[in-house]
Amino acid sequence: MDVMKTCSAFDELHRYMLDIRNQISASAASVVVIRNEQIISEYYSGHHDKLTNGRMIDEQSQFNVASIRKTYLGFAISLAMYEGKINGINDHVSDYLDDLDESVISQTTIRHLLTHTHGLQGPMKRLFPPGTDWKYNNAGVNLLIRIVEKVFKQPLADVLHERVFEPYGFKETGWRKEKHDKLVWLDEKYLSDRGGEANLFVSTRELAYWGQLHLSKGMYKGKQILPAALFEQVVTIATPSRLDDSLPRNGFFWWIQDKSRPLSELGKELPNGSFQSLGFYGNAVLAIPAYNAVAVRMLNQLEPNPPGYDYLQDIQGFGNLVAKCLGEL
Repeated sequence: MDVMKTCSAFDELHRYMLDIRNQISASAASVVVIRNEQIISEYYSGHHDKLTNGRMIDEQSQFNVASIRKTYLGFAISLAMYEGKINGINDHVSDYLDDLDESVISQTTIRHLLTHTHGLQGPMKRLFPPGTDWKYNNAGVNLLIRIVEKVFKQPLADVLHERVFEPYGFKETGWRKEKHDKLVWLDEKYLSDRGGEANLFVSTRELAYWGQLHLSKGMYKGKQILPAALFEQVVTIATPSRLDDSLPRNGFFWWIQDKSRPLSELGKELPNGSFQSLGFYGNAVLAIPAYNAVAVRMLNQLEPNPPGYDYLQDIQGFGNLVAKCLGEL
């Protein structure tokens, strides 16, 4: 993918990210914006850590993307459905995992797990009947990882490496358990690189390319490596239609912009159909089909939010500012 000279319209966006980096006491920040399949803005600031001799952030730096990993899991589920390993999104979880308490898991479907409407809190507790409310937690994520491992007979990380990362040439994306100089490490200890932990590391560019794959529906350098339907499915609203109108709408773990819903992490200036995923350390990947654009931000926040800092306001502000900059081109 070609890289164009940084556009001055994004200077405000870069200043914004530097300000946020300073507010939350992160040592690193970066931004990549793609439009019409070209990088039109790229920004790197800071170091891998707060040490005086820490490695400077650059295009090879790989950040822990935390919950953004869920979009890769969602894609693996889409792939399993396409290949007939999962019959459909409304299949019951108990059709694939037979060691769960039926009194707890009853009537819970793959759709519920993908859209945070499952109502589970751990394997033994239910907060609400499936499909009747929305609650963000990892109970559904953990079950889906197990389903992927069972139907593919491979760990999640291997499925994605063989089917996505290798054919698309992603060399700066993967689950890492050992520290090395290209990783923006967070002093965490990880036991596995098989895809079951929150230790997916991705460079800023490759996370932007991940978003771009969803915009181009799998087209890469003029070739359709994976079917377009796989990418279309994961960014289409999958939330049960009877859910209260005030609650968020999700694809396969992607937040989908629908301006009729008041509860959203997407900025109000983003057009309908935009989709986004967020990570705990301040990271985000945002795709805006109306502009044929993708924007990624990376941070390595480790300290609690400072007084006066509002994460929701920040992430919405980031999206609104991206839209503003794109509109000025």
